[in-house]
Amino acid sequence: MEGADPVNKKLAAALSGGAVLVLALTGCGGGDNNNEKLNSWADQVCGAVQPQAKKIQAANAAIQKETSDNSTPEEVQKTDSKAFQDMSDAYKAIGAAVTKAGAPDVENGEKKQTDAVKELNSISASYASLKKQVDGLDTDDQAKFADGLKGIATELDKLSKSGNDALKTLEEGKVGEAMARQASCKTATGPVQTTTG
Repeated sequence: MEGADPVNKKLAAALSGGAVLVLALTGCGGGDNNNEKLNSWADQVCGAVQPQAKKIQAANAAIQKETSDNSTPEEVQKTDSKAFQDMSDAYKAIGAAVTKAGAPDVENGEKKQTDAVKELNSISASYASLKKQVDGLDTDDQAKFADGLKGIATELDKLSKSGNDALKTLEEGKVGEAMARQASCKTATGPVQTTTG
């Protein structure tokens, strides 16, 4: 069992980076631009992103939990497979939401929208491919399984580091400011409130 453990931890670490992609889309910042069209666009996108961000965070948490338990390869495979499927679905849904919202009412809005959707769909496809890889791992052979997970962790790491540019570009400037004003965006990424006393 111990053989796969460091690999599982590497997988969990790589995954944490992946979640950053969707949270980048939910924006932060300030500004008080009074653009009704843009505010309406931001509200629509934020509202659609929020449940998907939660889904991605839940998938992350499931993998983190599986890696901290002393799980069997079968359990790790089952959890990872479902998590990758959920992430793939979530990014696809966010891409569909950005498509449905249309181009934001800013300079080059159409290009920003197209690039972001392309990127979200590409991330979705990458997670679907990782799911296939996990499903194909040999759970009977501990060493082979650990090697397979290592490869998946490496790909996840790449995925979490790249593919963020179009999302960043989408929410630059006025778009980011409009998103920051939406309650639905704030709740998607807001810090967990802790009360003392």
